[in-house]
Amino acid sequence: MKIYKTSKGILIEHGNLFRITRREFDDLVNRENLFSVLEDEFLNLENYIDGTDILSEEMLPPIGSQEVWAAGVTYFRSKEARMDESKETGGASFYDKVYDAERPELFFKSNPQRVAGHRSIVNIRKDSTWNVPEPELTLFINSQGNIQGYTIGNDMSSRSIEGENPLYLPQAKTYQRSAALGPCLYVPAKPIDPDAEIQMEIFRDGESVYKDSVSINKMKRAHTELADFLCRATDFEQGVYLMTGTCLVPSHEFTLAEGDQVNITIQHIGTLVNTVGIK
Repeated sequence: MKIYKTSKGILIEHGNLFRITRREFDDLVNRENLFSVLEDEFLNLENYIDGTDILSEEMLPPIGSQEVWAAGVTYFRSKEARMDESKETGGASFYDKVYDAERPELFFKSNPQRVAGHRSIVNIRKDSTWNVPEPELTLFINSQGNIQGYTIGNDMSSRSIEGENPLYLPQAKTYQRSAALGPCLYVPAKPIDPDAEIQMEIFRDGESVYKDSVSINKMKRAHTELADFLCRATDFEQGVYLMTGTCLVPSHEFTLAEGDQVNITIQHIGTLVNTVGIK
């Protein structure tokens, strides 16, 4: 089942059928056993509609009042990339230690007002010389700390800023439209297939300049482990989104430019498309 947030209301897709609800997003999704609840609710909604027409118009990020958090160094390739960007300033060993530690790296990414949606703009910083998108499976965790759904996340990152000093991580990661979610909240009857593939392709002037993919099962940490650490000492009244890290990292010769298009696809969820702007 998929939930789309649009300018005309919340669209629920079940199989090849669509129905719309005017309920508040938080109230709709912050449940236990969300798939079963939505399945019952879907049958009680009004007439089936042509969802393709609505989805061709304005689509909003599938978020209400939830914060967005992120996990780092959850894939081996991410550890290597973060160590490489920090080696000249002496910060490389921090990432090596985090990868092997019991406690994961978790950090605040965005409030909902700064999140970009499908077919909208994500930003790179004017004061950064090395910028990359990071495609990430993103968990929706309810207020009870349980994973109820998934979406696609784009964790925009200023690698030149973070590479100067690990303490600059908030500036490298958290700014206007540095996070994108979409195109939907995917709510399956059981956890997402661990063999599901994440793919990212970047286009510049219509030409593909980067393309790679990885299976979710290459992650070192379990999704439930990350959710547990995030919710140990923090309450999230309406739930929270958690980006789970990336393994798809362009080489250090590559940096994003204004006008680039970033396409991130995760099996079962869909494709999140964003255009790069500058802030």
